Amino acid sequence: MPDSETVDAVVIGSGPNGLVAANVLADAGWEVLVLEAQDQPGGAVRTAQITAPGFRNDLCSAFSPLGAASPVLADLALAEHGLRWRHAPAVLAHVLPDDRHVLLSRDLDRTAESVSTFAPGDGAAWRTEYARWQRVRDSLLASITRPFPPLRGAAGLTRALGPDLLRLARMVTLTARRLGTERFAGQGARLLLAGNAMHTDLGPDNAGSGIFGWLLTMLGQDVGYPVPEGGAGCLTDALVRRLSSRGGRLTCGRRVVDVLVANGKAVGVRDSGGELVRARRAVLADVPAPTLYQDLVGADHLPARFLSDLESFTWDNATIKVDWALSGPVPWTAAEVGTAGTVHLGADLDGLAGANNDLACGRLPRDPFLLLGQMTTADPSRSPAGTESVWAYTHVPRGQTWTADRLRRRADRIEQTIERNAPGFRDRIIARAISGPAELQEHNESLVEGAINAGTSAIHQQLFFRPVPGLGRADTPVDRLFLASASAHPGGGVHGAPGANAARAALARDGVAGPAYHAVISAAHRLLYR
Repeated sequence: MPDSETVDAVVIGSGPNGLVAANVLADAGWEVLVLEAQDQPGGAVRTAQITAPGFRNDLCSAFSPLGAASPVLADLALAEHGLRWRHAPAVLAHVLPDDRHVLLSRDLDRTAESVSTFAPGDGAAWRTEYARWQRVRDSLLASITRPFPPLRGAAGLTRALGPDLLRLARMVTLTARRLGTERFAGQGARLLLAGNAMHTDLGPDNAGSGIFGWLLTMLGQDVGYPVPEGGAGCLTDALVRRLSSRGGRLTCGRRVVDVLVANGKAVGVRDSGGELVRARRAVLADVPAPTLYQDLVGADHLPARFLSDLESFTWDNATIKVDWALSGPVPWTAAEVGTAGTVHLGADLDGLAGANNDLACGRLPRDPFLLLGQMTTADPSRSPAGTESVWAYTHVPRGQTWTADRLRRRADRIEQTIERNAPGFRDRIIARAISGPAELQEHNESLVEGAINAGTSAIHQQLFFRPVPGLGRADTPVDRLFLASASAHPGGGVHGAPGANAARAALARDGVAGPAYHAVISAAHRLLYR
């Protein structure tokens, strides 16, 4: 390899996972260089003025319940580097086509009262459910965010639940519809579970959707759906400042095109200009799994069985997002909806199932289910006083062509859906910006065809099936190369776990027990992919 810059670790990509990984390694005293292809860091966690002057719009990620609760981000103490969380008065509202709505609030009494309007006993059932969450909260979050297998978290769950651990295991398999039916009598609480499950690519009748809906709903009750003050990009800024304070470096506008492999070990990277960076200890990649293995590493360095498994990697659905600058708040018919930061609208439970089935069949849903964010309601710094910065997104089938005209027509349909529950919405539009699958991928190349979760959340691609059947860890078949993106366990969301897990794996490989660690991981890979 020609002489070039040498560091302990190269991190490819400056999304939140890449920056978390870099911070964890810098904390261990490693010399770390993060290389980012775009001209700004952050990946999907960026903010810009794309509608009208004075309106700050999050380009993708916005609300961060997992970020607020993440033990990984808590360990980084980002408040010391400028991160401030802001909350809307209410967490979330799900609005039915007939204008009824259910409200999720950090105030337990308020949520219980709201779900009780759909069924009198559901307020007490909600309190019971939240008590169940509090019983397992810390151990469950540790199990989700720490390296697989989560021995410490599992031990905590066993102590907390005893024989009820088996019932939790059953719950993990349930559909959101089934879980809601078993726990609640009315549509309100059931919609909170099913609507939150739709933050993934899972509909209410998909196995495993119940646990995703339950997790996000309970987090909303617990920590809310906060936003970084000033924009999602301020979370990125805090991570970058923290990295810099520990001697780590970030270079933007430098695209990595090859991971260099010698004798089965990652030894560095090559950028698009042909320059090399040596890595003494590790290369970590915050890019989608297919990008890393098929484009940056290449088939010559990977087992044939592994590559065959990768052909079955499943992306999540494509996405269309619209940002608006409004002259005033959204004019909801139900005024209480205006207090929520996040709003679900466009469908009841069967409507959610129908939209999800359309997507599974490659059909564009006639009536889009919308996830909408009222950003100024959550953080007044997002737009001038008296105005509102708003976005909404909906999923569409992958593989379709979206011309500018077709995107405009879909955006119009989205606005019609909002108008149904907020007449006069369109009269308040100052400007809008439409991002189809191609535009989202242009903002962040990891959002392949507008897939915002780096791969499906379905159970066939979770835990030790993510991104392919394997160990469920960041270690790859190439020694000292680690997958640090949301394509790795535990998947999407701004919680930093894949990045932290990759960094911990790199530290383990380079530690005193590194040779033994490598021997075990390599033997397991040979067994899996021979």
